[in-house]
Amino acid sequence: MAKYVMSFDSDGAALEQLYVVAGLIAVQVILAVYGVLIYGILATGLSLFVLIFYGSLVSFVLLLPFSFCCERSKWPRRFSPTLLAQLLFISFGGVTAFQSLMLLGIRNTSPAIASAMPNLAPGIIFTIAWIFGFEKVSLRCTYSRVKIMGTIVCLGGALMMSFLQGSTLPHGLSPDADKTLGCIYLLSAVVLLACVMILQTAALKELPAPVTMCAITSLMGALLTGLVQLLREGKLDLKSDLLPLSSLIFYALAGGAVNGLCVVFQTWAVKKRGPVLVSMFSPIGTVCSLIVSAMTLGERITLGSLLGMFFMFMGLYFVLWAKNGEEYIPEDQEKEKPLLG
Repeated sequence: MAKYVMSFDSDGAALEQLYVVAGLIAVQVILAVYGVLIYGILATGLSLFVLIFYGSLVSFVLLLPFSFCCERSKWPRRFSPTLLAQLLFISFGGVTAFQSLMLLGIRNTSPAIASAMPNLAPGIIFTIAWIFGFEKVSLRCTYSRVKIMGTIVCLGGALMMSFLQGSTLPHGLSPDADKTLGCIYLLSAVVLLACVMILQTAALKELPAPVTMCAITSLMGALLTGLVQLLREGKLDLKSDLLPLSSLIFYALAGGAVNGLCVVFQTWAVKKRGPVLVSMFSPIGTVCSLIVSAMTLGERITLGSLLGMFFMFMGLYFVLWAKNGEEYIPEDQEKEKPLLG
């Protein structure tokens, strides 16, 4: 009987692993296609605020049932002023500001480059955490040195994409100022995302319910986006003269569904297999986005973009390998204490 139980458990674990891997690949493909669609929508001149407002609002509506059913027992009895302030900053930085910078970056560059830039996040998080003392780093530790090297390689790849993205020759430089500005927007968005993720780590100690936190910050982010538009443009205009209301609602529902369901699945995958495995699949989205952009938008696959992506992926996997290896260092040996395990 024990033999059959062990066989069943082994088959169940293998099946779960298959579901996780297949799901993570599907998530990256879906996000890649969605990024190309967003690029097409932005090309119509649709306001960024309209897109962010409706997308965030729909994400809240879709995430709320999952939050209520799966995480209700983890809700705190009261929200402290510190937690509320953290949620406010996460909402503004992670929804309004981050999405605005990302959409500006997509509009000025391409979906492929935009999907590649978030691969910088692990290295940037490590750097920020190191600077502020959240992670203890010893240069005598192999994993610390690999993390530092991976971060440098990753940033080098991002710079290469920024300056060689329009070039088909190794020594050519792109004079396209708009694309360079777009890369600056994307890099700024990733740095902001890294800061928000560090803040989320602190907030999750008091609110250990990630889907609930995503739902709350989506709602607050939608409201803050409307407030920013009101302050910036002197009016609250959440409609579009370029698209009929039915199309706007469809795009909002599609965007909210994509983001909401992908967040739910990735959260489940992190719980089952850890953040390192989930992060390892992000380059798949970049490759898919590059292929889809070439097929639908006629975007050239340049040598500069390919070289930059190669170095970004190599640096990313250096950082992820080091973070994964930290878990197996004996307790009696000196090692750093990672902020985002």
